[in-house]
Amino acid sequence: MQAIFSFCRRLPPIESGDRIDYRNMSLISRFISEQGKILSRRVNRLTLKQQRLITIAIKQARIFSLLPFLNNEKQIERIESTTRTTGLRTRKK
Repeated sequence: MQAIFSFCRRLPPIESGDRIDYRNMSLISRFISEQGKILSRRVNRLTLKQQRLITIAIKQARIFSLLPFLNNEKQIERIESTTRTTGLRTRKK
């Protein structure tokens, strides 16, 4: 008996009409993690040439201040929570 497998092919992440450019923020933001890191080629399912162009575009956008180098939202929350708790602690003599 043959097993029937249904393979779901997703659409490629970059279509032929898309320009890989540092100004195309809607395209670039799809290839950055929540922490601000560039996702790997295996995760993105890109060709080597596309991954190189995406990486260059992301780095240029960071240099031109269109993208942050790091996503510090979680770090800011941690700093605020630690200052609140450390402010409550007092030394007893």
